[in-house]
Amino acid sequence: MTEIRDLTVGVLGGTGPQGKGLAIRWAKAGLKVIIGSRSAERAELAAKEIVEVAGGDVRGADNSDCAADSDIVLVAVPWDGHGDLLASLRDQLAGKIVIDCVNPLGFDKQGPFALPVTEGSAAQQAELLLPESRVTAAFHHVSAVLLADLAVSEVDMDVLVLGDDREATDTVRALAELVPGFRGVYGGRLRNAHQVEAFTANLIAINRRYKTHAGLKVTGV
Repeated sequence: MTEIRDLTVGVLGGTGPQGKGLAIRWAKAGLKVIIGSRSAERAELAAKEIVEVAGGDVRGADNSDCAADSDIVLVAVPWDGHGDLLASLRDQLAGKIVIDCVNPLGFDKQGPFALPVTEGSAAQQAELLLPESRVTAAFHHVSAVLLADLAVSEVDMDVLVLGDDREATDTVRALAELVPGFRGVYGGRLRNAHQVEAFTANLIAINRRYKTHAGLKVTGV
């Protein structure tokens, strides 16, 4: 497995709460991070904000340059733009580990609910759109609030990592464990990503009811 600290991590959608939160923790851990956005200027602003908080080697770029210049890429964009973005970045992401953490969710008066996805899940859609990439799924259930708050020294939760490439899932597990308190746990093949993505709706409901930032812990492992 490639030494994780030698990799440059790109975050597509790195100006949003989840992507930015993970970028803060990875920058704090000493990784080189590239923040991606549709607007390079917005990405550069987010990168400066991350450096002010966490230090490290962080820069901003548009999504295309972020994908091209990174070794491993996290996809943390809104579901409604997921397919079009990945289709446009097929060449830039070829041969790279892609981590999809997108949750296809809807919201109504009753709260959050999982949306149907023709391909089965966001991760499976990514796999179809990126046939030359090593697609994994992870980081669906992590709290953006806790990640962004460096006063929280350890974020105590497990990160389920799914995928069909053993080396890729091991690399993503190692990437997760650079965040203090995180434990990367293999969660099965990519075809099982639907229920992992959908469970985020349950966690949101838990967090709203109990006014907390709940995560997952797997026992017996």
